Amino acid sequence: MYDFDLVIPSSVAEASTAMKADGAQALGGGQTLLPTMKQRLASPDVLVRLSGLSELVGVNAASGTLSVGGATTHAQVADEGAAFPALAVLAGNIGDPAVRNRGTIGGSIANNDPAACYPAGALGAGATIVTNTREIAADDYFVDLFETALEEGEIVTGVNFPIPDAANYQKFDQPASRFALVGVFVAKFGDAVRVAVTGASNSGVFRWSEAETALGANFAPDAVEGLSVDAGDLISDLHGSAEYRAHLIGVLTRRAVQACT
Repeated sequence: MYDFDLVIPSSVAEASTAMKADGAQALGGGQTLLPTMKQRLASPDVLVRLSGLSELVGVNAASGTLSVGGATTHAQVADEGAAFPALAVLAGNIGDPAVRNRGTIGGSIANNDPAACYPAGALGAGATIVTNTREIAADDYFVDLFETALEEGEIVTGVNFPIPDAANYQKFDQPASRFALVGVFVAKFGDAVRVAVTGASNSGVFRWSEAETALGANFAPDAVEGLSVDAGDLISDLHGSAEYRAHLIGVLTRRAVQACT
């Protein structure tokens, strides 16, 4: 490791001020940032700890929306997210117990790892990402690989998830890391269906619009038979080829729909 300053704010307002410093980086649970710093892939001069801010912690359901504070751990979402069962199950299968008890939803959403689970849940549910300065629709938030719409110094303070009529998350995980080799989140809102895919694309999480159209007309597993995602932009590595990931997307989508019906 190397020398850096650690700021422990007592409020979001103080954290926002601290984030204006040159080289400042928000610190949630540190499950991604700290290993990255140890490998010298990131070298912030100032870490602003958010995990101790009580105003950023909590899971609340009201008026058809599940609101999760940015510093809420995966374990807490799993335990307290019963109003949105698919999201609670998603959170309960992230990493291992150590990761779930330290990692935060805000950290995951801000990092936007291409194989992370929360981006699929947020995009699949059509969530709104709340920051210290504004609200951003998930469709506008996830930009590219490890890239989001967050501006310099902006902090994820919460995520608001519309609670769907039915939803399910299917994850084919890489057993060593527990990240998604492919993950598919399906959410049904009336006649509208959203399908979000993580772990598969070189561009990060994305919506499978062709499947959404088919499922909107007929919400049944066989509605996506014969459909396929173009493997051209999909990840190909030692864990699986692009073609294998394209196949998994179809399989997991059908499983998710079956679990909803």
